[in-house]
Amino acid sequence: METNTKSLAEAIAELREEEALKIARTLLDFGTKPIDLLDACRQGVEVVGQRFEKGEYFLPELMLAGEVLTQISGMVKEKMSQAPEEGGVSRLGKVVLGTVKGDIHDIGKNIVSFLLDVNGFEVIDIGVDAPAEKFVEAVRQHQAQVVGMSCLLTLAYEPMKETVEALAAAGLRDKVRIMIGGAATNDQVRAYTGADAWGKDAVEAVNLARKWVGR
Repeated sequence: METNTKSLAEAIAELREEEALKIARTLLDFGTKPIDLLDACRQGVEVVGQRFEKGEYFLPELMLAGEVLTQISGMVKEKMSQAPEEGGVSRLGKVVLGTVKGDIHDIGKNIVSFLLDVNGFEVIDIGVDAPAEKFVEAVRQHQAQVVGMSCLLTLAYEPMKETVEALAAAGLRDKVRIMIGGAATNDQVRAYTGADAWGKDAVEAVNLARKWVGR
């Protein structure tokens, strides 16, 4: 069994749960940076999403991939909590994050949530199949500076657009910056929905959030 980030991505893509967890643990023990490990997870999950879209994988496979990701995220958090320099992270800002109405996939969202969290953001995760009103309520309640909308399926374009419009109708549009992401998105979708930016991956989502809060 090889233990590098490429083999981790392959193990996740092939849904070899036990092997993926062993590789992740070994990589962390040997000092692999969490961001590199999470990027390998992203690559593996992307393949899972592509196979789902092609009808090669189904909901149980998606759920298994999500479970593997959750366990690896737990390992990374545990490792970081053991490092004194990581203690007492000051929060840079607040991000409301969710998978929009009609879409129940949360693997990509969870990667972004985790990466924002470890980079110092307070993440208000409103879950999956979240209607526009839920985003509006969360932004108003938590006074978030950033909204992140995720999707895996093309049917989510309209709910994304509706969410941006709902934030405007609530008088909140000029108070938040909005980014979208997910396997089915690109900059054309960003323009259609009226969001401010499209993040091609979790790392870019963090960079956008940092830029928007001035850090």
